[in-house]
Amino acid sequence: MRAIQVEQFGGPEVLTVREAADPRPGAGEVLVRIHAAGVNPVETYIRAGQYASLPDLPYTPGSDGAGEVQAVGTGVTGIEVGDRVWVQGTATYAELALAEPRRVHPLPEGVSYEAGAALGVPYVTAYRALFIAGRLVPGAYVLVHGGSGGVGIATLQLAVMAGLRTVGTASTEAGRALVREQGAAAADHHAYEDLMAFTGGHGFDGIIEMAAHESLGRVLPLAAAGGRVVVVGSRGTVEITPRDLMGREASLVGVMAGRTTTEETARIARALYDGLKTGALHPHVGRRFSFGDAPAAHRAVMEPGARGKIVLLPEA
Repeated sequence: MRAIQVEQFGGPEVLTVREAADPRPGAGEVLVRIHAAGVNPVETYIRAGQYASLPDLPYTPGSDGAGEVQAVGTGVTGIEVGDRVWVQGTATYAELALAEPRRVHPLPEGVSYEAGAALGVPYVTAYRALFIAGRLVPGAYVLVHGGSGGVGIATLQLAVMAGLRTVGTASTEAGRALVREQGAAAADHHAYEDLMAFTGGHGFDGIIEMAAHESLGRVLPLAAAGGRVVVVGSRGTVEITPRDLMGREASLVGVMAGRTTTEETARIARALYDGLKTGALHPHVGRRFSFGDAPAAHRAVMEPGARGKIVLLPEA
């Protein structure tokens, strides 16, 4: 099989396509033929050697993918060869990838593999941010601060589906148009002084912050009394005024998709399947790259103004 490998940590240029032996599923494993792999910012941090937990070299990157079940190991039940699935796992930048059964989920007919590859990190993170860390309920006001990227769009769609009063920000008019396409109100990403008007002065019961290193201190005053500010992404330090939390008795909490429990994974997968079946959830693929263009994909996912999910295609 063809796989993208990293032999030394460094810039995007260390991503190279290699021929590798086909993996075989052991007991309790599922082998998936990958038709599309999702690209996430966390994979760029690992590739650069700038992450808390690093794999042994050489390694194949990748957290998300979608395709068909090729084989199942002994002890695996409820998953059959030929099933259309999306996966959360490791080494999905390859034509074949192994995954634990609990991380292999059915992909409804009519949903493309590219869309399936956009589900894992973005939608799991979004669900946890809104409903597990954020504890939001129908009718609550939520601000998705950074609504046009992969996680942002996932958060908007889940929020609208759940009946939250949703505002998403983007830094360009094209990005704001994409926010509106998800059924949310749209605002300029940097117009902090205008955002409170969307709530009639109530404030936001939940604020989902995609780039805390840039703007956490600016969004805290937008929280409602008892509101929860959920940090999804950050690339550095930031200065805040704790009184912005104290006066509102608001909370600040972080989320990370990798800390999802088995029970949460099952709950989220069921919710995503239902949303995909009804069309309420419709992952937006922004750009597509071939395996050979993986370095360009890693550069693109870190560029400002991202719109939708970036995917890698083995066949391209």
